[in-house]
Amino acid sequence: MSTHNLSFSNVLVTGGAGFIGSHLVDALMERGLKVTVIDNLSSGKLSNLSSWFGNPRFKFIRGDLLNPHDLKDALKGCEVVFHLAANPDVKIGAFNTRVDYEQNILATYNLLEVMRETGECKKIVFTSTSTVYGEAEKMPTPEDYGPLKPISLYGASKLACEALISGYSHLFGFKSVICRLANIVGSRSGHGVIYDFIRKLRSNPNRLEVLGDGTQRKSYLYIKDCVEAILIASEKSVEQVEVYNIGSEDTVDVATIADIVIREMGLKSVEVCYTGGVDGGRGWKGDVKEMLLDISKIKRLGWKPKLNSREAVERATKDIISEIKE
Repeated sequence: MSTHNLSFSNVLVTGGAGFIGSHLVDALMERGLKVTVIDNLSSGKLSNLSSWFGNPRFKFIRGDLLNPHDLKDALKGCEVVFHLAANPDVKIGAFNTRVDYEQNILATYNLLEVMRETGECKKIVFTSTSTVYGEAEKMPTPEDYGPLKPISLYGASKLACEALISGYSHLFGFKSVICRLANIVGSRSGHGVIYDFIRKLRSNPNRLEVLGDGTQRKSYLYIKDCVEAILIASEKSVEQVEVYNIGSEDTVDVATIADIVIREMGLKSVEVCYTGGVDGGRGWKGDVKEMLLDISKIKRLGWKPKLNSREAVERATKDIISEIKE
């Protein structure tokens, strides 16, 4: 982790007990900042933050962004909000259409509205997603690609959040940084392809079911690289609303990820079974089959990933194997 100095000293992290959020909290605390976390613990875990409890610079609020009163307390004295609270699982929207609306759009609206009402904080850094691009015809996909046509409610809700943030920023003088993330992997992850494969193989080490046809090919970024990029984007952005792609510069397919997980778990003679998937080999409805982001914009700020997609998957697999109990 770089020792990049930050110009702000008091921040709020929404969803700070989650996978990416807790790693961001670590980086902010290690840099000497005062950090408040608000999290409803629906997918985050207190254990992800345990090393900071008792530190006078750290405050945890068990609260929900659907309750504006919780936010007023959390925003006191805050200079920057890192807004990561969201439904983390793309697949859920196909079965429960309210989740992405409430946890992503309504939660973001409530946060922006309390920021407007209190005037406590004028800068927001938002973790968006590569899924806002939908089935991009241009790869690597740049930030100015359009029109944006997400194919999942998750992607649609994140795009709606981006639009709300842009509107509030221009109307009420906020500064905002929107980080469109590739697939982020590493320790503390509680969902995603690597996590799923390890769980399945722990349950049955002789057979691995793979959703889709295995040719789904995407960019994967290791969590430490992701956090570094978010911090550099938050510090060096100059426009009122700035959008950055954050990912690696290559891709890896699902069949290769299956091979990596099997190897790292020390298993032999595993029967890998592909479901064939839906809509031309996707893992599920709304699954973008191929994704690679153009990251030249954030590279101009001085950031680049230390690990490529394959290395990120290998490192993350080791991390998660050590965390998931037998």
